[in-house]
Amino acid sequence: MTADVLDRTLRLTVVVHGRPAPQGSKAYIGHRRNASSGRISAVLVEQSKRVKPWRALVTAATLQATPTGSTPLDGPLAAEIVFTVLKPTTAPKRRRTWPTTRHSGDIDKLQRSTLDGIADAQAIVDDSRIIDVHAIKTFPGEHPDALDEPGAVIRLYTLGDPS
Repeated sequence: MTADVLDRTLRLTVVVHGRPAPQGSKAYIGHRRNASSGRISAVLVEQSKRVKPWRALVTAATLQATPTGSTPLDGPLAAEIVFTVLKPTTAPKRRRTWPTTRHSGDIDKLQRSTLDGIADAQAIVDDSRIIDVHAIKTFPGEHPDALDEPGAVIRLYTLGDPS
């Protein structure tokens, strides 16, 4: 049985304005010795400079959308995310096109940075609670949930008993 046929209850809708950024690729910058343990370990940094600002925008929008005094969502959760990405100036203006360029980002890495931003806001206990994700990338005005500018519409659902 898939999560799309389970009983789902919408618990939180978050709208984030800003350019979505993928998270996941790390760059090796050398080794460092840990002062307390003396162990030597590799030092990796996030390659995308846009990840931190995007996660901060997601966290801020999630905090604003979360009702005051609510407890973090727990148990099995589902997420729907519509990413609105920049449309290249070279793309056709009068017909729908798909955001398939490297510039629009890998959808799995966009999900990772976005779900981590939600977890940072403590709207969910942990992003491991999300067992079903549906995500789409689109350009402004080319999907019913697309924003007029880059950003994302995020909906979080609790899932009912699977039996």
